[in-house]
Amino acid sequence: NVTPAAAAEPPAWAYPVNPPDAKPAADDGSIRRVPGSSVGYTLTQVRDLFSAPDWHPQDHPKMPDIVATGRKPDVFACGFCHRAEGTGGPENANIGGLPVGYIIQQMADYKSGARKSALPERVPQKFMMAVAKSVTDNEVKTAAAYFAALKPKANLRVVEAATVPQSFVANWFYADMKNGKTEPLGQRILEMPEDLEHFESRDTRSTFVAYVPVGSIKRGEEMVEGRTDKAPACAACHGADMKGDDVFPPIAGHSPSYVFRQLYEFKSGVRAGRAASKMRPSVKLLDENDMIAIAAYLATRQP
Repeated sequence: NVTPAAAAEPPAWAYPVNPPDAKPAADDGSIRRVPGSSVGYTLTQVRDLFSAPDWHPQDHPKMPDIVATGRKPDVFACGFCHRAEGTGGPENANIGGLPVGYIIQQMADYKSGARKSALPERVPQKFMMAVAKSVTDNEVKTAAAYFAALKPKANLRVVEAATVPQSFVANWFYADMKNGKTEPLGQRILEMPEDLEHFESRDTRSTFVAYVPVGSIKRGEEMVEGRTDKAPACAACHGADMKGDDVFPPIAGHSPSYVFRQLYEFKSGVRAGRAASKMRPSVKLLDENDMIAIAAYLATRQP
């Protein structure tokens, strides 16, 4: 059953949407570079949905075709959104190191409609649901095996703060305006790439900063460890190190924006499927501030 929360608008800060008048910058033909790579791409190339920019091929095994180039016209390259090493970003998911069976099940849930989004027209989730309808079982298995074999990367620092840099929605995620001005954080998470150009170039070595409310990390630790009356200890399913197993996914060191959205969507009922039957009772009593705290603490853990 869908709880009343599903009828409410999801918190806008957790589901950033590009302004309706946003226009992508024109490609001037110049070659983009990132640190530690001899590879170069044009802006058009890094925006190609059927190509995963491979800045650091030495960092990972050879990408299978479904990850590197997808299958035209309906199946985008998995590595375009999730990057060549599965690192993803605040707008989607970090899937490097997820269990094979878990990835396969999530794709099945997307395909069946059991797993939806609280904001289904938001492009990253819209793309994911559309691809799931067209991808074959063998393609899913191939991609799942590739991403599961990757070692998760620590690419995030978490900062408790009352005020944060002024930000804007760059491409379904937030970016620093770099104008020297600040704004109150309030009760939200503000997660941004440390170098916008490198992240938009789909560099898998990109790093991020996540600003979270003061006191939220300690509060999150108490909740994750089951020391409150709001939820059971996460370790019961995800393990003492929060790195999961063959069934339950790792949740340590992941984007707190993404983790918040998943907690919200389990509670609201829009994320169903096999995982929901176990998660929904655990999130039943959580409010949005609880979810922020849990996501903030988990983001501080080593993946």
